[in-house]
Formats: sequence, structure tokens, C-alpha cells
Amino acid sequence: MPKLGMEPIRRKALVDAALRAIGDHGSLDVTMSQIARQAGVSAALAHHYFGSKDRLMVETIRSLLRQLHIDVVAALKAAETPRARLSAVVRISFQADQFSPETISAWLAFYVEAQRSEPMRRLLVVYARRLRSDLVSALKTLCPDEDAARIAEGTAAMIDGLYIRQGLRASPLSIETCVALTEDYLSTQLGKAS
Repeated sequence: MPKLGMEPIRRKALVDAALRAIGDHGSLDVTMSQIARQAGVSAALAHHYFGSKDRLMVETIRSLLRQLHIDVVAALKAAETPRARLSAVVRISFQADQFSPETISAWLAFYVEAQRSEPMRRLLVVYARRLRSDLVSALKTLCPDEDAARIAEGTAAMIDGLYIRQGLRASPLSIETCVALTEDYLSTQLGKAS
């Protein structure tokens, strides 16, 4: 079996450290030195692997998106009905690692950064399209196409809105409460569409 080199291990450590640093600061106002220190490597090595903080930030959101995609695919494969597929997408959106305080802070910081960073904006567009596609795919078998598109948009807006509320920490909600609120919205909308 081939030996795993240090580069992938250190790159992952830097991405994980960036996520923690963003979560601690609540913004992208962290330096490569701070991130490198949390990862246990030198700032020079961090620059060597990523070139710049912007590239590290892009890789950090890519890692969140990759993990989210892996989790959604696995959950959709396990779901046996269209309604179960819809619930799987909702549940994965609020799973513990995606809904942790540091991850929520990172997502919100990335949304802000997308206003000035084209690579970041493109990645967030990919996220939005995937979420909509997963929702519409399950909804199309449960209601007419025009209702499926509308309900998917509302569900995605709810998921994003609950993340924002959680990020503001004004009135934090549990994962179960967020899932229940979203499921209630879906049930109400599906009832109206029938």
C-alpha cells in the first residue's frame, strides 16, 4: 500500500485550522500565521501549500462542500421513497458537523466574502444549485413541476435562513427544531400542492 505523504495531511490540517480560526473570529479576518499556528505548521509552509490566504479559504469551502455532497449522496441512496429523499436532504443540511458553531460562522463568512471574491461566489452558486436540484428531484414525484420548483426555493430559503439565525446566536435553535420547522413547511406546502 502506498505511503501517504505529508502534504495531504498538512493541507487537511490547514483547512481544518482555517475552519476553526474563522469560527473563533466569526469572520475571515484571520491571518495565515494564526491558521498555521493552529495547524501546528509554519506560516511559510502554509503559504507553500496554498500560495495565499484566499486560496486556503477557497479550499476550506470546497472541503465543506465535498463533505456535504458525500453525505447527501449517501443519505439519498439510503432513502427508499421520494418523501424520505426529501427528508434526507433536510436532515443532512442540519447534521451536527454542518451545523456546528464554527462551521456556521464559516458559512456566513464565506457568504460575505462571495460579494467580492469570484471563486467564492462560484462555489456558493454550486452549493445553491445542488441543494435546489436535490430538493426538486424528490419533489417532482410528489407534486407538479411548478410546485416542485417553488417549494424547493422556499425550503432552500428556510435552510439558509435558519443558518443565519443560528449564526447570529440571537435565538439559537436545536438541530431537531430546525429539521422540524423545515419538515413542517414541506408538509404544509405539499398538502397545498395536492
